[in-house]
Amino acid sequence: MPSDQQSSKPLDPSEEAFVRELSRVMLALPRAVDTDIVRGAGLPLSEYTPLMHLSEAPGKAIRMSELAAACNLSLSGMTRVVTRLEKQGWVERAKCAQDGRGWNAVLTDAGLARLEQAWPVFLVSVRRHLVDHFRRQDLTQLTAILQHVATSEGEAR
Repeated sequence: MPSDQQSSKPLDPSEEAFVRELSRVMLALPRAVDTDIVRGAGLPLSEYTPLMHLSEAPGKAIRMSELAAACNLSLSGMTRVVTRLEKQGWVERAKCAQDGRGWNAVLTDAGLARLEQAWPVFLVSVRRHLVDHFRRQDLTQLTAILQHVATSEGEAR
């Protein structure tokens, strides 16, 4: 962790430009991808993301609190999303087998089919808005840096 003196030092112009542009990307990128997949597949990013995480989970099931964390939502926000997904038949809720107290969100076959339908639109969008702006070497380095930032931020909480 940096010292207080280090952290209160003003940003130099390149640091300031980086922070401002990163902030713009953090807001603009999800909006752009959401617009594309709603237009191209009729599925908002807020529903695509939990379906994606569920599709990658063992047994296609994740505890609701873990799914909320993976999607960067509060538990109540995730509950609202899962309720919408349940109404469409894409997700079901089941008691956690480990302790019987919590609930898992479980991806249905219909939910997996819906995700697979939207996936090509998502890929085109993230390539166009993000991935195609980098060389492979840049992506590898940037991924390592972002993992480091995410890990150190998780430890700071």
